[in-house]
Amino acid sequence: MDRRKSIKALVIGTLSAGAVLEACKTNGDQHPDAKADAFAGLNRMQEEKAAYDKVMAEPAFFTDHEMKTIIVLEDIIIPKDEISGSASDAKVHDFIAFIVKEKTELQTPLKGGLRWLDLQCLKRFEKPFISCDHQQQMQVVDDIAWPEKAKPELAQGVAFFNTLRNIVATGFYTSEMGVKDIGYAGNQPNQWNGVPDDVLKQYGLSYSEKELKECVSFDKA
Repeated sequence: MDRRKSIKALVIGTLSAGAVLEACKTNGDQHPDAKADAFAGLNRMQEEKAAYDKVMAEPAFFTDHEMKTIIVLEDIIIPKDEISGSASDAKVHDFIAFIVKEKTELQTPLKGGLRWLDLQCLKRFEKPFISCDHQQQMQVVDDIAWPEKAKPELAQGVAFFNTLRNIVATGFYTSEMGVKDIGYAGNQPNQWNGVPDDVLKQYGLSYSEKELKECVSFDKA
C-alpha cells in the first residue's frame, strides 16, 4: 500500500479530521501565497470568515523558501492520483499557513523541522531540499517517513515529518477535493417507501388512507 492509500485508509477508518490535527500538538519573511483563502468555496458563517481574515491579515509565519519546501513535501505525502489532485492542488499549504497562526505550538516544530531538513540535504548533497532532484528528496524523506525503521540520530526529522504528515492529511481530507476523494456523500434526500408490510403485520398495524396519501411515497420503479 502506498503512502497516499495508507493516509486515506487512516482518515476513513479510524480518525476524524479533528483527531488527526490534535495529534499534531508536540517569525519570518512574508510569503504572498499565505494570504490565499485556505477555505475558498466553502460555506462559512460571517463570524468564521471574519476570524479567518483577521488571522490571515497578520504577517506570514513561513518564509518564501519554507513555503516552497512545504509545497514539495505535501505533494510527496499526498501526490496526484487517478481519483483527485495532489495536496498542493487542494491548496493544503494555505491551510498550513493558517493553522500555524491558530495553533502556535506547531510553529517551532515545523520551522525547526524545515531547517533540519535543509541541513540534512546540505550535508548529503550540498544544496537545500528544494534544490535537490526528486530522487535525492525521496532518499531523505524515506529515512524519516517510517518511524520504526528510522535511525535514532534522525529522531528530530521523524518527529517533524510525522507532524507535517498529520497536518497535510487534515488539510487535504477536509478540503472539497479531499471529501470527494473519500467519496463521502453526507446526508442526501431519498424516497421513503414506508414501514415494510411484514413489520406492520407483526405489530398489528396498518397505514390509514390519509397516511398513505400524505406521508408515504411508494417507489414505483
